[in-house]
Amino acid sequence: MTATTGRPRARRPLPSRIAACAGGGALRVLLVLAGLFWLVPTVGLLLSSLRSPTDISASGWWQVLTAPAQLTTENYARLLENDTISGSLLSTVEITVPATVLVVVIGSLAGYAFAWMDFPGRDWWFLAVVALLVVPVQVALVPVSKLFGGIGLFETTAGVVVFHVAFGLPFAIFLLRNFFAEIPRELLEAARLDGAGEVGLFTRVVLPLGGPAIASLGIFQFLWVWNDMLVALIFADSESPPITVALQQQVRQFGNNIDVLAPGAFVSMVIPLAVFFAFQRQFVSGVMAGAVK
Repeated sequence: MTATTGRPRARRPLPSRIAACAGGGALRVLLVLAGLFWLVPTVGLLLSSLRSPTDISASGWWQVLTAPAQLTTENYARLLENDTISGSLLSTVEITVPATVLVVVIGSLAGYAFAWMDFPGRDWWFLAVVALLVVPVQVALVPVSKLFGGIGLFETTAGVVVFHVAFGLPFAIFLLRNFFAEIPRELLEAARLDGAGEVGLFTRVVLPLGGPAIASLGIFQFLWVWNDMLVALIFADSESPPITVALQQQVRQFGNNIDVLAPGAFVSMVIPLAVFFAFQRQFVSGVMAGAVK
């Protein structure tokens, strides 16, 4: 009987063994627990918005779990009657929608031009756009304030929109140019052979293929503008401020309007979340497409 000797098996590294043990059901449970943990503030805000001011002042929101009779929708009725909050929501929409649409449209056109059109100094212009990505918003506040004051855009909705468009375009052009550049050249050449011009190429070939990236850009821009407070605090009309500024002003009077602050904050948070979930599939497709390419 002969003994057979085999090669000793290489010992797996410690991180690999830990990853193997944590995989499967244990990892899913951990991720679910982490997700529930991050949802606690949102649930707390929702339950607080459904409690009366007396209950909010007397105890924490978790008391609703044992006393569900505290829940009421009176706070949301008062919110609709509050002209400051309802007007600020309208002002936020008037700022966010144009700022998002303009950035998506102009960024798409410029991204296509930088990716597939030849013009003098194209690469240098694109480098200038990339350089603008590192310019912080705070640097431009004072000079832009002087500029807007001279041309009559200070404390106007149009001024806030112009500011957000100007600072959103560098990222939009950078993102869409890189995505459009990955489109196979054969598709564009085939469309040109069929007689399509630059407009036809952009609308019939580039836009359908770039839909995920455009949707991702739209989500990013919408969230940035909706949640902005610094630019709105400086450039927006003080008589009709966006929701972030209005809530900040309400916080100063916390003891007098606690029944409006909680539902207003929850509504301000839910709207961008609804936009994100509405375009979630396109957003994920855009991220995965960029990773694969």
